[in-house]
Amino acid sequence: MRILLWHVHGGWMDAFVRGPHEYLVPTTAARDGWGLGAGGREWPNVVEIAPEDVAEAEVDLVVLQRTEEAAVAAELLGGRDVPTVFVEHNAPRVDVPNSVHPLKDRDDLTIAHVTHWNALMWDCGTTRTTVVEHGVVDPGPLYTGTLERFGAVINEPVRRNRVVGTDLLPRFAEVAPVDVFGMGTDKLADLGLGDRLVGLGDVKPDPMHAALAERRAYLHPNRWTSLGLSLIEAMHMAMPVLVLATTDASRTVPAEAGAIATDVTELTRASRLLLDDPDEARRRGAVAREAALTRHSLARFLGDWDELLDDAVTRHRRTRGQSPALEGSTR
Repeated sequence: MRILLWHVHGGWMDAFVRGPHEYLVPTTAARDGWGLGAGGREWPNVVEIAPEDVAEAEVDLVVLQRTEEAAVAAELLGGRDVPTVFVEHNAPRVDVPNSVHPLKDRDDLTIAHVTHWNALMWDCGTTRTTVVEHGVVDPGPLYTGTLERFGAVINEPVRRNRVVGTDLLPRFAEVAPVDVFGMGTDKLADLGLGDRLVGLGDVKPDPMHAALAERRAYLHPNRWTSLGLSLIEAMHMAMPVLVLATTDASRTVPAEAGAIATDVTELTRASRLLLDDPDEARRRGAVAREAALTRHSLARFLGDWDELLDDAVTRHRRTRGQSPALEGSTR
């Protein structure tokens, strides 16, 4: 297939474009959110395309990730009727648990949630929905844990604060220094914890993975967010993980992979154990890797997506020219 989509979430995109299709990614000179293209990544199946050229391009399916993309895609396609899937990356933030999805009661697309938690919490009405859980490119069992420090990956930790658990980081920093990778981590210095809480900036994936793997454990203090790809990557690297048992984390993280709890004191106790016992940390990291390979492999992710894409195209062909009401909705 030839799939039109924007480069929005780099980690998710890195897995999605590993499939057997051709991915048409709008690209502009500004290289901004509406024209990032491949963003400098080596993706052999990605074709960068100028927005004005989309109208003449062969497009079999559109994958949307932001609600405002629907109108933009329609304009670029010149009104062509193309099968559409919307990827819902986020957990609802307003009026939970009565959150109404912006694409509720639509008969012209499918919403693909990235976690079962998201699917549970969004009210999508009669819109066809499914779940395709995350998969990642396996960075390999890189874990050494030689540094008696914890690692985390959090974008904009100060601005997002309680959502991503930034306010909890000082409690772990009492056990060992915490190194945080991601955009806006320089602002962590404003919290006044000195070298106990260090922002290391937005580092490219390969060097970031290598650096994370040297830390004794991976810390995932997120209160309310979709399951982080960085957590899944850390588990692939055979890192033991310390995880808040919120949203869909418990579906991915077995207790023996490190520690998972809503009791922060329990997590800090476990962090001390991992710090004091490197052999136990390695054992739990091996459990984490096995769990991640079982649930979040790239092959499973791409296979699930191929099934969904085929279904979207088949359903579109079958209903073309018919009243959408005849098709109904299966959830």
